[in-house]
Amino acid sequence: MDGFNTPLSPADVRRRRHLLAAERVRSLTEEEQQDLMSMDARDEVPEGPIAMLPVAQLYARDIPDLHPPQGADLLQVLWCPFDHPIMPRTALFWRDAASVTDILTTPPEPPAMQFHDYLPKPCLLHPEQVTDYPDHLELSKELRDRLTDWNAWQVTDAANAALSPVQASFDRAYPSEPPEARERRFSSYLPLYYDNELAGAPGWKVGGWPRWGATDPCPRTCPECGHAMDALLTIATFEGNADSGWRPYEPSGHQSTGPDAYGPRQPTEVQIGSGYDQQLYVCPASRHHRHLELMH
Repeated sequence: MDGFNTPLSPADVRRRRHLLAAERVRSLTEEEQQDLMSMDARDEVPEGPIAMLPVAQLYARDIPDLHPPQGADLLQVLWCPFDHPIMPRTALFWRDAASVTDILTTPPEPPAMQFHDYLPKPCLLHPEQVTDYPDHLELSKELRDRLTDWNAWQVTDAANAALSPVQASFDRAYPSEPPEARERRFSSYLPLYYDNELAGAPGWKVGGWPRWGATDPCPRTCPECGHAMDALLTIATFEGNADSGWRPYEPSGHQSTGPDAYGPRQPTEVQIGSGYDQQLYVCPASRHHRHLELMH
């Protein structure tokens, strides 16, 4: 425990979420207020081994970029509901789905958890295939230099159409600057535009490139054999990015309703740190090598 956050059981977390959601649309009754306060007053710290929480269950038939080891077609991701030390520790289980026959009706849950944000809300998966690119800090110097060249961006009609209004806004914002100074200012903005619109698609995803924010890019090498590791899964606080055009696809007719409903930006109600992502990496030489966890 961290000495600050009161441990809550998963049942308490679900009840707390329900009450807080209800409070956004109406006043709580006196009984509900007392119920909410009594949760915060509990002081139960579990001792010994505890059950882990299910985070994701992914089938290779749904996720082309999953790349399971031979003989497996299912990935199950679990995590500890306590920090180790700044995020949950994860466990990966690769399985043959056909061989999983003894299924528990009610999976075990831990008696308590450190943060209510560590209890994922069950969600149906609607995979969407997208292409993203590495952060500009992970590019070669030659490519980083090209990012600041407005003429290089104008090669495609789509980039020209998207960036011309942005350049025009720079001209309006700095009317007293010489054109050359405005051009330099605009060129320095282009890598940020690239990161927001093309690099590191936000949200929960398999594969792809990470979005760096908490730290600068760092090497991801296998602790057992030294291979460069592949991105496996991003566990994200948010699905969309308010600063860019990245938006999750919503199936036709889908909408969230009821007092517990969250928008598509945070459907799992999970939060990593202060709003970051947890990225899991695996070794391409062997899925049985220890995986790597990073927060960014």
